[in-house]
Amino acid sequence: MASLLLKPGREKSLLRRHPWIFSGAVDCVDGNPAAGETVDLLSEKGDFLARAAYSPASQIRARVWTFDPSESVDESFFRKRIHASLVTRHTLNVARDTDALRLIHAESDGLPGLIVDRYANTLVAQFLAAGAEFWRETIADLLLELTGLQNLYERSDADVRELEGLSPRTGKLRGNPPHVSRITEYGLQFNVDIQRGHKTGFYLDQRENRLKVRGLAEGRDVLDCFCYTGSFTVNALAGGAKSVLSIDSSAEVLSLCRENVALNSPPSSLHAPRSTLHTTLEGDVFHLLRLFRDEGRSFDMIILDPPKFAPTAAQAEKAARGYKDINLLAFRLLRPGGLLATFSCSGGIDAALFQKIVASAALDAGVEAQIVEHLSQAPDHPVALTFPEGAYLKGLVCVKS
Repeated sequence: MASLLLKPGREKSLLRRHPWIFSGAVDCVDGNPAAGETVDLLSEKGDFLARAAYSPASQIRARVWTFDPSESVDESFFRKRIHASLVTRHTLNVARDTDALRLIHAESDGLPGLIVDRYANTLVAQFLAAGAEFWRETIADLLLELTGLQNLYERSDADVRELEGLSPRTGKLRGNPPHVSRITEYGLQFNVDIQRGHKTGFYLDQRENRLKVRGLAEGRDVLDCFCYTGSFTVNALAGGAKSVLSIDSSAEVLSLCRENVALNSPPSSLHAPRSTLHTTLEGDVFHLLRLFRDEGRSFDMIILDPPKFAPTAAQAEKAARGYKDINLLAFRLLRPGGLLATFSCSGGIDAALFQKIVASAALDAGVEAQIVEHLSQAPDHPVALTFPEGAYLKGLVCVKS
């Protein structure tokens, strides 16, 4: 087996069980490993530290599979790791409330670069690093075997594959996956476009936060920004919102948003159907918020769930300006007593920095506000104690005085 010899003192992160080794920590490569092949990571003295997937094109030169020198990385290894991930989800009992959940969360489940989501009877997988790519066929077979499902669609089209020297790839991997899968979440239904939607089709990490919004929306005029296919919108309406305005820059996703609202609208009742309480508006959120400010519009609840502004810490400063701008505008549009549910999914913005950004936005908006709840990703997106980077979703619920 090929090996990577580390520079003096660069083994400290591995001794703390962090799963990444960056290129600058590698002194030399012994052998000629191909991308994705398994290599041993050795200290400057030649002592075994870990067994990892080699990625010659990436700044993250190796991603650890195991710290156990007696453990081989083979089909049995992946069977054990995938099974353990499924057992964790069973222990969490996530399927009690939904048939859509994350089954494998990459490094946090000991499978770097591998994301697997379940949408009803269909699996959607992302192979985002060289190691996961190398074992793609083995993993695909094991996923069907261990879940008992037949349909597997691949969405390996995230930007991070480029950093691994991998081309984007999507398409049927096993079985005959549908274009759109209908899921149920806390009693509500959603149509999910698994072939063209964001990420694997749906933001499963926001499940508990959608339920939180449902519990807070009663009687409120709600503005749902970056609404995508309407998951927060549908929950706000289900919670008794007086009205919901959903805005997004994509006409295509707004169409699916309206479809999901209609899917959950009672056909007849003493109350108005939810679809009559709902309107959509296509456009740039930053521009529309400024327009609403100039028009003197206001809302009782605003949801800000923007796309990733800062994938890495290097983009944090630029991203911070964007987060501050939209939160400042949102505070100005909130009525007294109004609620702001604001999120960041950017890995380059940690929770402490995000709170400082929102606090600065309130200060510049000239408003008093309180944090009433901190929010994070759903429990089927666990965070390994040795991999804090896995805690990427940050959220705050703020009330304007």
